[in-house]
Amino acid sequence: MRLVSLLDEEKEEEKSIEKAKVKRLNEAAMKGSVASLLELIQEDPDILNKANLSLSDTPLHVAALLGHSAFAKQLMTQKPELATDSNSQGSSPLHVAAAKGYVEIVKELLLVNPDMCLVKDRDGRTPLHLAAIKGRVEVLTELVRVRPEATRVLTGGGESALHLSVKNNHFGALKVLVESLGKDDQFVNWRDSEGSSVLHLAVAKKQLEMIKYLLTNSKMEVNVRNANGFTALDLLLHSQRDLRDMEIKECLQKAGASRMTKVQSIANNQEIEEVLPPIQAQPLIPKETDSKPVVEKHKHTDWLGRKRSALMVVASLLATVAFQASLSPPGGVWSDDYSVDSDGNPAENPHKAGLSVMAYHDPRKYEAFMILNTIAFLASLSIILLLISGLPMKRRRFMWIQMVTMWLAISAFTSTYFVALMQITPRQVRTTLFHVSRISLMIWLVMMGLVFVGNIIRMTLWLLRKYGYIKEKEKEFSLYVEEEENDE
Repeated sequence: MRLVSLLDEEKEEEKSIEKAKVKRLNEAAMKGSVASLLELIQEDPDILNKANLSLSDTPLHVAALLGHSAFAKQLMTQKPELATDSNSQGSSPLHVAAAKGYVEIVKELLLVNPDMCLVKDRDGRTPLHLAAIKGRVEVLTELVRVRPEATRVLTGGGESALHLSVKNNHFGALKVLVESLGKDDQFVNWRDSEGSSVLHLAVAKKQLEMIKYLLTNSKMEVNVRNANGFTALDLLLHSQRDLRDMEIKECLQKAGASRMTKVQSIANNQEIEEVLPPIQAQPLIPKETDSKPVVEKHKHTDWLGRKRSALMVVASLLATVAFQASLSPPGGVWSDDYSVDSDGNPAENPHKAGLSVMAYHDPRKYEAFMILNTIAFLASLSIILLLISGLPMKRRRFMWIQMVTMWLAISAFTSTYFVALMQITPRQVRTTLFHVSRISLMIWLVMMGLVFVGNIIRMTLWLLRKYGYIKEKEKEFSLYVEEEENDE
């Protein structure tokens, strides 16, 4: 039994020694210390094999990540197989070096195994794809030089390296790839899983420089459609307006771009494709009878949208300030407990830590402050809750209710301000402050009254119009005028 225990102890000791060596190797890789690497290999020639079993990332992965080219070269000299090892993400050292843009390490890795250019990671991307995503122009140039066919490898989503460079706005990477493809017009016009070519992507992102380059230096099919049936020009016309739109449109039209629409045949229920030339958007002049309702509806929608956005911002600010005021009332809070004096006798005015100082010295003002602050806080939260509830709040009456609630919150918050101001102001200057505050409060009340009366008038007129009372009076008045004119 004692012999077995001794053997187990020896095994554990060997494991701990091996772990220490692997840790030293990892540290040497992080520092890029070739001397430490050679020292470890001299101590244990099998250390590189042990490291592969113990670590997710091999020392070569670490060197490629940190750009230690000399260390990486020495590793591949000692064990060339490291260049083909993958980590837990399925990435080879070439994936890592290409994404980071370390050209020297990329060159060394390609000398060992050029076929690693075609290997995909777990996300379905090759080292060339990662270099295109990151815009590593020098790395792309080297990868294309060694394995030109790598440019034609697609990702798991059916995207080419051209798509990735356009999506990530790397013009230099796009140029390298287009030049490497040469006369392969079919691949330049390759469409991804959504049916989008690189021209579709460039137009969608308004990348003017890329669009000009693609139209000038490659044979782009400008009228090819994506999965939604849109050409590049269709995408431009349906996108948000931008200062570059006119110039992009001119480039596309010079290249022969057209709008592609689908017309449904009523007679035989067949879908017919019709090519329409690009047209200038003309202002639509509606009929006289239809113009007013459309304009009023548009204005109504814009008005409600602006009010909802403004109410959300103001309510959020008021709720934040009211919450902070409840935690930090005027005068602050006691920082310690005080129940006995220095002689050990019960204190006349005891207090506890964390409670409001104002509540002890002036309970009435504290009550007024907290009541008003609570009203402002709950009114603001009510506005936020109504706006995010998903209820149909698109009618004017609901918007007026929310605005009245907001007036209540603002009025309560204003009163809270004056209570707090009087509390923190010394008695000798309160007289002047009182007069200034009274004048300011009167002006505020007059403004609130005017706004309130104005909205009451608006609501009254709206109700009268809704139930047709005003229209009837207008008709009666017009009939009365006509009768008077006829009598004359």
